[in-house]
Amino acid sequence: MNHNTITEQLTDAGRRIEHDSFAIVDAEAGPHPYQADEWQVVRRMIHATADFEFNGLTRFSPGAVAAGVQALLHGAAIVADVEMICVGLSKPRLNHFGVGTHQFIADDDVIAQAKAENSTRAVQAMRKAQRLNLLDGGIVAIGNAPTALLEVVRMVQEDDLRPSLVIGMPVGFVSAAESKALLSEIATIPWIVIDGRKGGSTLVVAAIHALLALAEAQQSARD
Repeated sequence: MNHNTITEQLTDAGRRIEHDSFAIVDAEAGPHPYQADEWQVVRRMIHATADFEFNGLTRFSPGAVAAGVQALLHGAAIVADVEMICVGLSKPRLNHFGVGTHQFIADDDVIAQAKAENSTRAVQAMRKAQRLNLLDGGIVAIGNAPTALLEVVRMVQEDDLRPSLVIGMPVGFVSAAESKALLSEIATIPWIVIDGRKGGSTLVVAAIHALLALAEAQQSARD
């Protein structure tokens, strides 16, 4: 059996467990409406959470997975709303493609500006990322803060922001479902969303790891 050397488990035992887990997910999920590359993302999200509701709750704009894979192959920056996403991503997998991660939620200037404008740190963190020219062409990864996603949506609509991909999966009860619904109405950028209240950093990490695996498979096939 051929393995992706960067994006899979490093030991035979670890690979067997991972492959067996994915086989169980495929068997229990049954028929689904996703394209093959989209299913790689959804199944890894199910694998990370043991929640089969993501088979159906997860939606993709046309070509979203391919856009994310190409962005990673070209070393696009990943801008997250919280540190947990950056910490959860595999450094060897990111380094293989020269991908850097960024989050600004706890920066002093972000906190100060949020207080001054009576907004949220998440909003100001996205604005700082834009000032640093990280969002255009980057992958925006939001798993916690609906206000971060709302700000990105605003930037796309009003400032002509063009990220390579927006992964919009904020979890919660206030504006979480609404922010994802607004993102899913946008046709000018690629996106992946989870409908409703469910979401979280774990799911964003799983989605990005799936994209990394697809990127390595494509790279290996090309080489």
